[in-house]
Amino acid sequence: MKRTLSALLALLTALLLIRPAAAAARTVPVTVDDALLRETCYLESGSTLVPLRGLLGLLGGWTVSWQSGQAVAVSGSRAIRARPGASSFTVNGVSYPGAVSLRNGRTYLPLRPLCEALGLSVQWDGDLGGAAVRSGRARSYDTEDLYWLSRVISAESRGESLEGQIAVGNVVLNRVRSAEFPESIRAVVFDRKDGVQFEPVSNGSIYDAPTPRSVIAAKAALAGTDIVGGCLYFYAPALSQGTWIKNNRTYYTTIGCHRFYL
Repeated sequence: MKRTLSALLALLTALLLIRPAAAAARTVPVTVDDALLRETCYLESGSTLVPLRGLLGLLGGWTVSWQSGQAVAVSGSRAIRARPGASSFTVNGVSYPGAVSLRNGRTYLPLRPLCEALGLSVQWDGDLGGAAVRSGRARSYDTEDLYWLSRVISAESRGESLEGQIAVGNVVLNRVRSAEFPESIRAVVFDRKDGVQFEPVSNGSIYDAPTPRSVIAAKAALAGTDIVGGCLYFYAPALSQGTWIKNNRTYYTTIGCHRFYL
């Protein structure tokens, strides 16, 4: 009886000592004035963590360096100091709560307190599946450009990741800039010089309303997010052999179901 009681007490003690495991971090997209933050961002315990240098790089006007074991960012009269392992960071000497961590050689800070310290607005965007930061600078888009770019992205890649969708937008914009193709997004989409360039033009899906994420991807591409460099071509091996592209262009990368070529 004593042994049984002792065993039960030991089991109860063990159960009381068990604590729920911390929620695993997962990657999430973050945009700054519609441009996608290319470095990996994490959602951990309800907080979005971003690399300091990457975020400030999209905002522009900041110089970031490593000094005496901490990241120091300077823009005009403002200075951010963040020491990995600390539970707070400072902006112009004022302390703000937020754990600073070092991940893959980059200094990470929690996004919301950092934005509040810098006077930026931030909100969770359900269509993006991540956080959208606004600096207050107005970014305008040509209505026709956004209309057709979002539609070709949606029709060609609506099932792809955000980066995969932006990459399709990059190809269209690269063609607009190339002397080999027409000079507007609409003209590139409907280009028939060597046959129909985009299958959605043939099957009519180019006229379908774009998904919300495709609109986000179009804005990111127009805002300057570059995923595939100077690529001018892509194809999906599951739907096309891409013979001419493979034989005449230089392979660059594969994203999702698409292969991209320079």
